[in-house]
This record gives sequence, structure tokens and C-alpha cells, in this order.
Amino acid sequence: MVLSLGAVAAAQDIPLYPGTPPGSTATDYPEKRFFSKTWNTDVVTNVTRPTLTVFKPAPELKNGTAIVICPGGGFMALSIASEGTEVAKYLAAKGVTAFVLKYRLAHTAEDGTAEFGALYADKQKFGEMMKTEVPLAVADGLAAVTYVRQHAAEWGISQDRVGIIGFSAGGVVAAQVAVHYAPEGRPAFAAPIYGGGSQDITVPSDAPPMFIAAATDDTLGLAPESIVLYQKWAAAHKSVELHMYAKGGHGFGMRQQNIPTDHWIDRFAEWLQLQGFFTK
Repeated sequence: MVLSLGAVAAAQDIPLYPGTPPGSTATDYPEKRFFSKTWNTDVVTNVTRPTLTVFKPAPELKNGTAIVICPGGGFMALSIASEGTEVAKYLAAKGVTAFVLKYRLAHTAEDGTAEFGALYADKQKFGEMMKTEVPLAVADGLAAVTYVRQHAAEWGISQDRVGIIGFSAGGVVAAQVAVHYAPEGRPAFAAPIYGGGSQDITVPSDAPPMFIAAATDDTLGLAPESIVLYQKWAAAHKSVELHMYAKGGHGFGMRQQNIPTDHWIDRFAEWLQLQGFFTK
């Protein structure tokens, strides 16, 4: 199925792995997509077979750059619109070939977003879930960048211009991909947006340039994680840009709140242009 979106075309999902993903066991529960009243947005839960959904720019706009987009959701859901498809459409309209990654998630019941709130309140149980799920999600992020690079010719993109962006839990994935890549899967750039897990990160010698954005009033208290990540990149003398907004909360993504965080993605686009990724 191909949907016509003006300057952008969205294609159907591409499986990231043939068969059961490495490190997982076969499951019989289905992936679920629904509107979450808790988060007030479309979400996907129970991802067991990771996929990439491609958003292609119009041929006359294509600049050879590609990006893997990792929505957030506490490793229990994916905020698939505000932190996924809407980001992809914006970037595709700028000439970037965008790939929304649905990475593996913890198994949830009727409403994973409601379950997240309850589990997050129990830090010990949430931490135990993270120990299991984060490595699988990061493995999917690494595999996604590697896959897009390996198939670059098929989409008319440059192998050395494949980057990654992630939000919240997806920001954790993006940051980990920026430090744990193999040579064939090195991202050209990384953009963790209001992510976490930066305390244990060691900056590699050939670390990619990084763009970071978050809000001081992050309701999960993750703003300091973005600052730590910025400081580590800067101390290693790597290219890095940080936007710390006074207001925006957690999970602002592509939501319109009539405050400066509405325009973070414009700042990201300017940064990509500065880095040369919009040059044909």
C-alpha cells in the first residue's frame, strides 16, 4: 500500500529481521494500534517483530540523506504519530528519506500506556523491565541503521548519510546506537530528544555529531540526562548542539502547544543543513 501525501509517499512496513528476531522467542500475541486516552495520541503496543516504515521524499526534493526515527513510550508503547510518522513527513518534505522504526516492546495487556504509569511508579519493577527490554530495543536500533545503510542503493540514499533520532525511550535507543555501533552500522548523526540513560555512556573516538533537545520542566525529570550527554560530547571535542527549553514537559514531540518547543524540529532541520545533510 502506498499513500500519496503530496511531496511525501509512505510505504508499507519492511520487516527488520527474517523470522523471530535474535534474542526473542516466538510469540502468539498480536501487535496493537489504538488511540490512547492516557497519552492523548495514537500508539502501538506489543511489538514483537520490528519493522521499518519508509517515507520517501518527492524525487525532486531527495538529498541523499536518510534517518531512522525511534518513537518513545517507556519501552511499553510507541507514540507512533507525534514521535514517528509526523516527524517522518516533516523530514521527507525536506528531502530526507525517513524510516519509522517499531522496535520490540514489553508485553502489555489492554492498554500499555495506562500500565506504564502504574509500573513507572514502582521504580524497582520498572527497572527490572528495563533490564530486559532496553537491550532488545537498542539491538533493533543498531540493526535498523545497519539495514538502511546496507540497502542504501535501493532508496537512492548515501550509505554515509544515514542518521538516527529518538524520543524518550527512543532517545535512549538513539544515544546507545551513537556509542555502540559496529563500523558497518555507524550513524552519520544522532539526535536523542528528551531521552535518558546518559550516565553510563562513553563517547567513541569517531562519535557522530549530535543534536539534543529537551525541556527543563520535563515531568519525568530527565532534563539533566540531556545536559550530561551534551557535556560528554563536548568534553570529547565532538560536534554537539543542545536546546534546553524552559517549558514543554515530557513528550512534546510534534504536539502544538503554542510555545517554543513547537519549533524544535525547525532547529533540528537547521542543524542538519549546517552539518551538510541537506546538500544534494
